[in-house]
Amino acid sequence: MRIVIAEDDALLREGLTLLLRNEGLEVAAATDHPDDFLDAVAEHEPDIAVVDVRMPPTFTDEGLKAAVEARRRHPKLAVLVLSAWVEQSYAHELLAGTSGGVGYLLKERVGKVADFLDSLHRVADGGTALDPEVVSQLLVRRKADDALSVLSPREREVLGLMAQGLSNAAIGERLVISAGAVHKHVGNVFLKLGLNTEDGTGDRRVQAVLAYLDH
Repeated sequence: MRIVIAEDDALLREGLTLLLRNEGLEVAAATDHPDDFLDAVAEHEPDIAVVDVRMPPTFTDEGLKAAVEARRRHPKLAVLVLSAWVEQSYAHELLAGTSGGVGYLLKERVGKVADFLDSLHRVADGGTALDPEVVSQLLVRRKADDALSVLSPREREVLGLMAQGLSNAAIGERLVISAGAVHKHVGNVFLKLGLNTEDGTGDRRVQAVLAYLDH
């Protein structure tokens, strides 16, 4: 797996580089500016890019914009963005119209190495990974909406795990319930929310969740 990193914090940038190389992964470039990042992607044609949302010069959303632009120029590029805190509009902008291979994690998740690497590989393989805290806050902000109240507490749990990109099998392991029970809950979630009941890839499931939350 070939990786390009875009992170202006020198300590985090070097830490990520060391971590990934220690895992036997190839870090082709580690940049600290959006323009340099786009140049590195064009030069090295990485499998995945790890990008900080806030980068120079204004430290608002330059990194996110660069990630979206990189995906436009290189549609097969997987992108995992990092943010210091939950920023709902960024999650929606990144995932809008995606065909998979995207992720949004809080920077604190990098310290949980196993979880971070699992998300990295999932995104590189064309899946989707949303930070559990991102999903939690998105759901909390919608709890007052009567539409969400049609879901049972267990179905809301399943919905949150679906949005993280977990498969039915992984949801069953997390909640310690059978595969049949997960399948039933997933079907109920889609049915009650009026969403497509076709079971597809993780990114399609996340798109359905975010489409509902943004409704």
